[in-house]
Amino acid sequence: MKNLLDKILVIDLESTCWGADPPPGHEHEIIEIGLCLLDVATGERGENPSILIRPEHSAVSEYCTQLTTLTPQEVETGISLAEACQILRNEYLSERRIWASYGDYDRRQFKRQCRERGLDSPFGDSHINVKSLFALAYNLPQEVGLDQAMALMGWPLEGVHHRGDDDAWNRGP
Repeated sequence: MKNLLDKILVIDLESTCWGADPPPGHEHEIIEIGLCLLDVATGERGENPSILIRPEHSAVSEYCTQLTTLTPQEVETGISLAEACQILRNEYLSERRIWASYGDYDRRQFKRQCRERGLDSPFGDSHINVKSLFALAYNLPQEVGLDQAMALMGWPLEGVHHRGDDDAWNRGP
């Protein structure tokens, strides 16, 4: 199956988090998948949804809510990771599109959580680490955070930093 090269699927995950290590019995779980379709030919950013995921083995902490603005009540209305993977495959053709994320956390988290849940990853093997690519393209001595990269380009951060849909949008230009 050949890759579709018309759009890049820009992904940003938010996961359950704590100010320190997870409490006993809890783990980092995906609670939001933000995405933005980037048209390769025009550079235009398109659709920009947020898919909320209901965690199975952890809860949204106060720290997590302060960081992401996602509340336990919002996340409880989410869908399962399996359902989210089907949406990515069916609506965004994720298995056939090159996908990108800012850093490698999103790729590793998706791979780990799908493996642990017995799910096939909704993505193909073609992944772009925009954080590394940005540092190389701008000849930086080290990788920088999204907010620093946006500042270096003279672009404002739009929306709420650490919300999946907003961060995916900001990674798209």
